[in-house]
Amino acid sequence: MNVLNKLKPKLQSFRFHIALLILCMGIIPSFVIAHLFIYYFEQRSLSSEELAISSQAQLLSNQIVTSGYLQDNSVESVNTQLKALGNIYSGRIMVIDSKMKVVKDTYNMYDGRTIVWQNVIESASGAFRSYYDAQNHCVIVTVPITDPTDTSVIAGVLLVNKTTGSLEQNMEYYRSIGVIIGLISVILSTILALAFSRRYVTPIRKMAQSIEHMNQGLTHQELEVSGYTELQKVAEQFNAYADSMYKVDESRQEFVSNVSHELKTPLTSMKVLADSINSMGDGVPVELYQEFMNDITNEIDRETSIINDLLSLVRMDKSGANLNIAPVNLNELIELILKRLKPIAEKQEVELVMESFRPVTVEIDEVKFSLAISNLIENGIKYNNPGGFVHVSLNADHRYCYIRVEDSGMGIPQESLDFIFDRFYRVDKSHSREIGGTGLGLAITKNAINMHHGEIKVSSVVGEGTTFDVRVPLNYIKPEENPS
Repeated sequence: MNVLNKLKPKLQSFRFHIALLILCMGIIPSFVIAHLFIYYFEQRSLSSEELAISSQAQLLSNQIVTSGYLQDNSVESVNTQLKALGNIYSGRIMVIDSKMKVVKDTYNMYDGRTIVWQNVIESASGAFRSYYDAQNHCVIVTVPITDPTDTSVIAGVLLVNKTTGSLEQNMEYYRSIGVIIGLISVILSTILALAFSRRYVTPIRKMAQSIEHMNQGLTHQELEVSGYTELQKVAEQFNAYADSMYKVDESRQEFVSNVSHELKTPLTSMKVLADSINSMGDGVPVELYQEFMNDITNEIDRETSIINDLLSLVRMDKSGANLNIAPVNLNELIELILKRLKPIAEKQEVELVMESFRPVTVEIDEVKFSLAISNLIENGIKYNNPGGFVHVSLNADHRYCYIRVEDSGMGIPQESLDFIFDRFYRVDKSHSREIGGTGLGLAITKNAINMHHGEIKVSSVVGEGTTFDVRVPLNYIKPEENPS
């Protein structure tokens, strides 16, 4: 059992299967060709033998009829020829009359006896028959004896039994050659199988080693595979996947750094404020205490906001997150979001504008969808300029609702547009830290819209502003109904 367990990985290896395939392709055709050659050589040799015997027997049968040998088997000339032919063939010759009676047997064993054999009976009807006895190594040919003046009259049958010793010797010789050829093909196929299987597997092994080194963190170089188109494709796909994973890893490291900083900063501020309050002596105005407590409250709110973002992302990450789907008046929902964000906009001196083309009712999870739209509008406010605007428009057709959030803010560089929905990604890290946030807002937004089977697209020009276009089905599509 242990031996089988040790052999199993080798038997399942790609190299073993390639070697086995090459061996089969080399050995099986060789043996098949050798076998077919010997078989057809044997059939051809037998056909030649039978043809030669039939021709000789035909000449002799004519002499038998004309000499009256069937009525008197003492004709010396015929007996001499029968004996000579039997010696030449190292076999036996029988002359049989039309009544199946043996007139002459060169072995003198069946003289005067009646012989009943299928081939003899058929030849007595005018057919030429032959039979190869492989066990006794002889070929038996039966030829009808016909009257030269009237070939329709069958006077008897001439049976010629010839040994095939020379044929068997030739067959043994060719069989030996076949075995030698088979052994040579086995040796050559084995050498080719080992050489080619090693050559074919070497790029795969190198690829596996490179992946192992990358997995161990020894290198970040891309896989380089030459020679095979399929392996090059695999390498390209793996390199693309590795690049994305590397970027995710970098983003996570940056995220940990950012979150650590963001979580630590409010705590540090609260500690400083608390220490300041504790160090104050008697007679400090109440207004100063209120100011310090107000600052502590702001820092707590900031900390809460960061934690809420993290929790929202974790909740949306869970597979099969529960959605509380219900018909919602989207006009009223967006107006409520704008009303809630209006104080922030006024503080930033940003104008909020809503444009609605028609009443829109959509089946959504109000909490999650509201969070997604709030993030878009709030980002438009935060990353805007004093005196700027955030324009929100709502429209719908018979299948989808369309929401556009357009701002006049600082914009997003073209090279960053493909990554802004990646979690932990932040376009301008220094500016983002000044404004606050963790870089999770757009990731949460995209997750929420995807959960509703919607789409979100972005376009932006640096220094001019950014536009987000959201499309969501009016009627929620259940997962089992969603076409793959």
